[in-house]
Amino acid sequence: QVQLVESGGGSVQAGDSLKLSCVASGRGRTFSDGAMGWFRRAPGKERDFVATINWSGDKTITADSVKGRFTITRDNDKNTVILQMNSLKPEDTGVYYCAGSPTGWESSSPYVYDAWGQGTQVTVSS
Repeated sequence: QVQLVESGGGSVQAGDSLKLSCVASGRGRTFSDGAMGWFRRAPGKERDFVATINWSGDKTITADSVKGRFTITRDNDKNTVILQMNSLKPEDTGVYYCAGSPTGWESSSPYVYDAWGQGTQVTVSS
């Protein structure tokens, strides 16, 4: 009943930046009560954790592979979570998924999330 829609993906060169957005809509629960996360899947690999943010936006966790380059933020008034990706590398290539949690605390585990977007493709060329 909760829909998550990602946007902002594309094809860029190494070193460039992209800003991914995820907008939540529909009935089910209040956006501001739940943690949000970003995951990605590279070709031939399993889904990997990227970043997460708690319900109020004051606590975040980012994967070591993107630490210092990616930043997750949220705007509860607009039901939106953002992933700002800077200094992109070819290994960042993959499909990026937005996820919503019924709990309020941030988590790197995909199993705590019960709502998922369709994904947006990010391709980084060297």
